[in-house]
Amino acid sequence: MERATDKELSIGEAQRIVDRWITTVGVRYFSPLTNMAILSEEVGEVARIMARRYGDQSFKAGEADTLGDELADVMWVVMAIANQTGVDLTEAFYKNLDKKTERDASRHRLNEKL
Repeated sequence: MERATDKELSIGEAQRIVDRWITTVGVRYFSPLTNMAILSEEVGEVARIMARRYGDQSFKAGEADTLGDELADVMWVVMAIANQTGVDLTEAFYKNLDKKTERDASRHRLNEKL
């Protein structure tokens, strides 16, 4: 499988890599509902690590701090869901950025809590 460690990876290329892996090594996509359940599980694993690293819990004996790996798992499943539902994450990201920029143009600057 290709690996682009010496260059930045675009969202679109990452989506294509996930698709190639799933359709070759992984054989096929899981159902969208199964992938949603997997995404929930992976987000829970991120939450567990965050609670131990930054919260009041501590790591159990033998439990690893694998935040990067768990975040990559979340990205993987999001890309799989996007692929199987026809979502171009690059386009969706820019539309989302535009929405946030318009909506929050002064909101955070005027927030006294920040």
